[in-house]
Amino acid sequence: MLREMCKSKIHRARVTDANLEYEGSLTIDYELMKEADLLPYEKIQVLNINNGTRSETYVIQGASNSGEIVANGALARIVQPNDLVIIIAYSWMNDEDAKKFKTKVVYVDENNKSI
Repeated sequence: MLREMCKSKIHRARVTDANLEYEGSLTIDYELMKEADLLPYEKIQVLNINNGTRSETYVIQGASNSGEIVANGALARIVQPNDLVIIIAYSWMNDEDAKKFKTKVVYVDENNKSI
């Protein structure tokens, strides 16, 4: 049996911008991507703490140490600057691996710097 497990998450990141005219995705500071083990174009779920929405999209690499979290395209309709979000990536694992796996959780401050 395979289980879909929470592989990694960035907890309570602050959205820095929203760009409705972009093709879609969530731009994330490259340093946060590395810490959370996220790759460009990896599928993610974005949970908006401010309005309770959950959206699926993919990661776009942002500039290193920029603190940027930018909602692009359709996501910009429901995620606005200063909203707090939880960004989650999942992975399929067999039972044996799932029981041993430890989720990578990245906590950030108000400037989206890892704490």
